[in-house]
Amino acid sequence: MRNITFIAIAAAFLAGCTQKEEISLVQQFEKHKVYRKNLSKTEKVQLYSTTGETKALLVATYLYAQTLHKKDGRDEVFIIGVYAEDGIESDFAKSEYTLTLNGQLPREVQKLNPGDARLKDVSFVVEWGSYYLMTFPHVESKSFDLVFESKEYTRGTLHFAKVAKYVLTQKAY
Repeated sequence: MRNITFIAIAAAFLAGCTQKEEISLVQQFEKHKVYRKNLSKTEKVQLYSTTGETKALLVATYLYAQTLHKKDGRDEVFIIGVYAEDGIESDFAKSEYTLTLNGQLPREVQKLNPGDARLKDVSFVVEWGSYYLMTFPHVESKSFDLVFESKEYTRGTLHFAKVAKYVLTQKAY
């Protein structure tokens, strides 16, 4: 009888502890849901000198939310983080670097302050980078390329998709 009582108390104790941990885990998951979603739509590329040194780093997060509308004509919006070893002008549009989406220049470029609330859910935010909200014209295709170029260094391509990349066929991606 004593063993049964001990086993029942131990089981109740373990079940109580497990439930608290599970609730805490679910709360943490919900708290960082937007961050993880944005992380899955984040790509990075480096530009190299002819000697192979990294000269510029670009991290792009595609801010796209799925919609049920078949005729979605919204612009393509990205948060772009840039770190250039040789420094970059505060106005990305006037610097030596260009960024195009399927050959189109951005429609709008807005420099973000380091404390901007939109940066809190973006991964790879560093204090020495410059951040921009860039809006490009709408792209009809489900996948597209963001190309980061420099007059002096190599060219880098980032691949993005409006659907999960594993859904795309190899031909479309």
